[in-house]
Amino acid sequence: MVYEVLSENELCSYYDIAENPGISQKTKQGKDNRFDYLDDQDIINKLVDFKNEDEIHITFFIPLIHCASCIWLLENLHKLHAGIVSGRVDFIKKKVQVKYHQQHISLKELVQLLSRIGYEPSINLADSDKKKPEISDKNLIKKLAVAGFCFGNMMLFSLPEYFAEAELLGDGFKKTFNYLNVFLALPVFFYAATDYYRSAWLSIRNQAVNMDVPIAIGIITLFGYSLFDIFALGNEGYMDTLGGLLFFLLIGKYYQQKTYDTLSFDRDYKSYFPIAVTKVVRDREEVIPLIKLQVGDIIKVRNEELIPADSILLEGEAYIDYSFVTGEEVPVAKQKGELIYAGGRQKGNALTLTVQKSPSQGYLTDLWNNESFEKDKMQDLASLANRISGKFTFTVIFIAILAFAYWAYAGQVSTAVLAFTSVLIITCPCALAMSTPFTLGNTLRVFGQGKFYLKNAQVIERLARVDTVVFDKTGTLTDPARASVTYTGEALSEETKSLIKGMVAQSTHALSNRINSWLEGVQGLSISQVLEIPGKGLEATYKGQSIRLGSATFVGASMENLPSGGNLVFVAIEEQVLGYFFILSGLREGIAEVVEEIQGQASVHLLSGDQDHERENLQLTFGQDVLMNFNQSPKDKLAYIKDLNQSGVQTLMVGDGLNDAGALKESQVGIALTDRITNFSPASDAIMDAAMVQKLPRFLQFAKTSRNIIKASFGLSFTYNAFGVFFAVQGLVSPVFCAILMPISSISVVVFTTVTTNYLAYKRGLKPQIW
Repeated sequence: MVYEVLSENELCSYYDIAENPGISQKTKQGKDNRFDYLDDQDIINKLVDFKNEDEIHITFFIPLIHCASCIWLLENLHKLHAGIVSGRVDFIKKKVQVKYHQQHISLKELVQLLSRIGYEPSINLADSDKKKPEISDKNLIKKLAVAGFCFGNMMLFSLPEYFAEAELLGDGFKKTFNYLNVFLALPVFFYAATDYYRSAWLSIRNQAVNMDVPIAIGIITLFGYSLFDIFALGNEGYMDTLGGLLFFLLIGKYYQQKTYDTLSFDRDYKSYFPIAVTKVVRDREEVIPLIKLQVGDIIKVRNEELIPADSILLEGEAYIDYSFVTGEEVPVAKQKGELIYAGGRQKGNALTLTVQKSPSQGYLTDLWNNESFEKDKMQDLASLANRISGKFTFTVIFIAILAFAYWAYAGQVSTAVLAFTSVLIITCPCALAMSTPFTLGNTLRVFGQGKFYLKNAQVIERLARVDTVVFDKTGTLTDPARASVTYTGEALSEETKSLIKGMVAQSTHALSNRINSWLEGVQGLSISQVLEIPGKGLEATYKGQSIRLGSATFVGASMENLPSGGNLVFVAIEEQVLGYFFILSGLREGIAEVVEEIQGQASVHLLSGDQDHERENLQLTFGQDVLMNFNQSPKDKLAYIKDLNQSGVQTLMVGDGLNDAGALKESQVGIALTDRITNFSPASDAIMDAAMVQKLPRFLQFAKTSRNIIKASFGLSFTYNAFGVFFAVQGLVSPVFCAILMPISSISVVVFTTVTTNYLAYKRGLKPQIW
């Protein structure tokens, strides 16, 4: 179907003109009524991921996605119809997320377009809120079954040859068995081996050479020479070897596909993704994991927190920043009773919502992994493996041709074909290509078990290069549970305490949380307008009076005769300062040892939006080598990181994910450290449970260890290939033996990287046990 679409539009050279895919079909087919139900607005609302006045985002499960051609076509949908914004394929899950303008194309028209080009989505309304079972591609299993059946019978027919008793059969039976082997070799050559031909051809069409090129050449050579040997020379040929070759190659491919898919491309973080939700039960708040949130639950979302699920606004004025979803940073106002989509971030007062659609950590994870938030990455090890694989393949073909020429010149054509084919098969660089993703995949799992969640495997490579670590102070180095709060000034009435409680309850700032805890037992007032100004404080209006809570400059307080060594949060009503909270920020347990250990690997900087009252105490704790900067606004932190990057250092920023979002995005690696785990930033490359910060030095060291494991696996692969080539060029090994050794080499690399990664993680205290 795809070929017909491309052929009708003269697009058969689309691999060479990827920027100009053209129109999918020039003539419309007959009317298709199967998708009329997609005109129903209720059904559309149930299926879409996100919708505003202009744009709709929807994710389809398409079982027919199976190759690079599918990815190319589905990610160029916007060139097949002007109403489509983009398509993004998740190849492993066989899903495509499509963004389109609802004024230019309807959902029904979009599904019809996908159906016409051969990619009809699987839409099951009854299970729209449940995880759909994914249909695996069974073609590989079918080809493996065909190759196994033919190989077994070819071995049976060739059994007398193996024992040098062929003369007992007589010429008639001998030729019959040889012809039967040719007959059995046809489905192996023309069906079971097609994936290798297709991959090799596409590679050559793209002016590149991948690892399937030498395999395809070897298969064609073996088949062609066997036909010549049987029909022209009257010998037995190598058809049984060809059957065994494909059988063992496909076994290796099946093994690689299963383990590769489940390990190296494991991007489903929902089993341990640390986002949680504030649920309201009988006027009492409790933090629960997202997976426990049910349709109909009442939740509270504060300033800068994400909307965890599609919900109806019950209370509060919503200003939703959908930049996480659409890239558009202008907040959208929502009124009571309106639907707010998951992935939006509230800008302003706390909201009360009721959940309308089952939450999906998978959806939030997809947003977190969106390419819009990707940084420029230098995939050194991955690109190194790709470069080596390309040169490696050319070298293999060159060696194979030399071996063939040598034996052919010596008059031993049979040995020449044997050596040529054996070299091509035994030197497959699969093990080389698998070493990087398997090692990084194992490392991702080790980190995940340590409650250190990375966005993707490339973050590990950047972590390994870090030489400068920048900490935010408040909420990162400090522990709210270890803080002490005292109030100095005019006595606070019960109404004033309730007022302060109502203000700080709508903020996620660490100092607000500490005052909130200090006022435990006080019933907070419901305040509709609370403005949080980053780096300054909170402002609200109550009974016509202006109330401010924040820094001295923000409320207009005098700086004289103030205590030192802690943070000060002033309270002012109508510009009349009532007093201040003196907050001693208790440092996290063991944080001094963490900083000291990191200083052995990298330089350490500290940024804080607070006053420098604690500078002296912090320097006594961390030493004079830690560079400290106070009174830093979010923009100041961003500029500081940018200056460090421009100086040539590799920066790691550790912050709370809110006011530090800009700095997290600007740094080479940004880690959002979180206690309540109710929010995270798309700008962060990783999320770490605050209780695990003591292991940060070990995580950094293990990232470097992972690079060494990859390099060691490169060496293992090269050693294996050099050993195999030494015997293959001499014609001492058969192609079928090489086909057995090839998956074994891949298995050896997987076992090496898995065992080594887990063992070293255990030795460094990052895993409770080896297995």
